[in-house]
Amino acid sequence: MSSLAHPISSEIQEEIAQLYHDVPVLQSSYDICDKIGEGTFSTVYKAKDISGKVTSKYNTHFWPQANGEKYVALKKIYVTSSPQRIYNELNLLYMLNSSNRVAPLCDATRVRDQVIAVLPYYPHEEFRNFYRDLPIKGIKMYIWELLQALKFVHSHGIIHRDIKPTNFLFNPELGRGVLVDFGLAETELDYLATHKIDQDSLMKEAQTGAVDSVQQLKNLRTQEEFCPCILENFTDSYVVQSNCGTITIQNGKFTTTRNVNGVDLTKGYPKNETRRVKRANRAGTRGFRAPEVLMKCSSQTTKIDIWSVGVILLSFLARRFPMFQSLDDTDSLLELCAIFGWKNIRSCAALHGLGFDISGLHYLREDEYPHGLKGFVFKLLDKECTMGTFPEYSVAFETHSYLNQEINDRGSIEPQMAVGKAHDIKGDTSLDIIDVKRYHDELWTDHFWCFQVLEQCFEMDPRKRSSASELLQSAFFNELSESEINTEVETTDDDGEGDEDDVVSSSEEDLIDNDVILIPDD
Repeated sequence: MSSLAHPISSEIQEEIAQLYHDVPVLQSSYDICDKIGEGTFSTVYKAKDISGKVTSKYNTHFWPQANGEKYVALKKIYVTSSPQRIYNELNLLYMLNSSNRVAPLCDATRVRDQVIAVLPYYPHEEFRNFYRDLPIKGIKMYIWELLQALKFVHSHGIIHRDIKPTNFLFNPELGRGVLVDFGLAETELDYLATHKIDQDSLMKEAQTGAVDSVQQLKNLRTQEEFCPCILENFTDSYVVQSNCGTITIQNGKFTTTRNVNGVDLTKGYPKNETRRVKRANRAGTRGFRAPEVLMKCSSQTTKIDIWSVGVILLSFLARRFPMFQSLDDTDSLLELCAIFGWKNIRSCAALHGLGFDISGLHYLREDEYPHGLKGFVFKLLDKECTMGTFPEYSVAFETHSYLNQEINDRGSIEPQMAVGKAHDIKGDTSLDIIDVKRYHDELWTDHFWCFQVLEQCFEMDPRKRSSASELLQSAFFNELSESEINTEVETTDDDGEGDEDDVVSSSEEDLIDNDVILIPDD
């Protein structure tokens, strides 16, 4: 059954045998080697492409391996997933198959309730194995690859909705990454275009008195997808005045409501209750959700993915993962308050037409962490340095030294390296003082711009938060954008015209029928 050099457990062998039994067509096409992953909605197996059709057609998507072998990943999607969710994921993967930074759908088969998606196998390293040791140059490459993938996905109007390390497979040796798992992805809705709302006209009419602006906003709020955050031309004070509802955290308990009629809820509860629960898509992984997701904004955009990129970057810089360990939305908002201050969270809530109130939690700071994100990262690193949890050769000392000078020694304009690193370099006779100075400059420059990118990712207002394309223009990535790093979209080796092996587009009804094979097996 398997040609692997190392044995696999009897349990996995039984799973593989059962899979062959449930989907007989796999036996003649793929030699399943091992089980490589298991999640909420699927299990993934590593296999050899016996016929070689998939590996040859999608050749540019397969990363080189030491043994020269090319493997595929068989993703068995659980029957507990809804037919529409399965179809949505497969369709998106097929649509996004022209970028080498997004895993393409190479093949798909369904027999009764068994759905198997075939994707390239990417030899990668687990995030937990390198996030504490990856130097700033490696962090730069990781984020560059991730943003390139998101730039491509977002250009198609797709929100991934679940950006996290396990969904971005990265190979530190190759410096390549690929975005996977589009099970929660969805198309971004252009609310203003859909409902034919002209913001400029609405604002002009409100200013001239041609319409009652407050009443106009009330009318918009009755529509389920509307959130005030999409009205860029309206001031924050106007949005606050509308008071769509409130978020309240009392002694750790969390409530959020939606006030359709704009009653001022800060002065008590109305006699005739006018509120209804505010509903919105909360898909994603806890700890990586953007503020607008936590606040149930119904007009979410691709910017929620950028916030998640910021969480990953913060884990790299602070050498801590997971960074946020919230169990629910309450804890998530409290964690954000601890870094950004509850005043900023309140202002963020106002963007979405909500109030924000905290009571009984006096230890939470009103303003952001001293020195902002730099101060927060420095505090985490300084604690580990004090406790001696970093090895002497750790690259974390470089970030700690940079932040120490930024925060505590602003009078010095000359970059100061971590003592251990400076000693190691200067002790190497092959390097002269010019090389050391160049290293100093690059190290400090990289850290400076890296924190700039981090702050852009953590912009509370999604309208002001930078897009993937804008972040890629940061000076942090200059050496990559100016090099020969390929940023162009690549297609498969075969143009696919008239190819009977191409993925067959199926309707939702097709997915519900029995014995449907999305790709005919020849």
